[in-house]
Formats: sequence, structure tokens, C-alpha cells
Amino acid sequence: MVGTRIKKLREQKGYSITELAELAGVSKSYLSYIERNLQNNPSLQFLSKIAAPLDTTIPFLLGTNDNESHPFIDQQLDEEWRTLIQKAIKEGMSIEDFKNYQDYIRFMNWKNNQ
Repeated sequence: MVGTRIKKLREQKGYSITELAELAGVSKSYLSYIERNLQNNPSLQFLSKIAAPLDTTIPFLLGTNDNESHPFIDQQLDEEWRTLIQKAIKEGMSIEDFKNYQDYIRFMNWKNNQ
């Protein structure tokens, strides 16, 4: 879960919840909800803010990276993907929105192959 990854990285860095919230410019209470998995759908904007002080990436936080021990997967993304992700974050796209879009694409591909 996203919250578990954030908490683990925060503790590895030696940050308290208050310190990380201040460094990232996010609400301490919301960060706490995320870490305790009471809130499971943070926006990409929130994840972007949290990733920076934790020296990690959004894909790592989401658990979508193939190399769990190396959180700096964004070095492998080409510029077009980086621009696309940054634009989605700025526009407030949530993880749920992204997952729904993926499902839609899968459905359209399935439909076109029928």
C-alpha cells in the first residue's frame, strides 16, 4: 500500500510525520491518514510533493516499479512520459482517475479485438 511505503521511507530518512509534512508542504493529518491506510487514494500531486523529500518516485510509491530496491525509476522514463506525468499531476489527476483510464483503454482494446 502507498501509505506503508511512505511510512517506511519516512522512517528510513529519520523524519517525523510533522517534519515530512513540512518538507513536502502537505497536511500532517492527511499524511497520517495515508500512512495508516485510512485514506488509500492520494492524488498524484500529493504523491509528487511527498516523493521529493523522500528521494523517491511516484511509481515506487505506487508499487508499480519492477525493481523494488531501486526507487529512482524516473531516470528510466523518457522525456515524453515525464512531461505527460507532470501535466497529469498539475491538472489534479488522482490515482483512481489513472486506474479508471487504464481500465477504459483495456476495455477499448478488448472491444476492438472482438
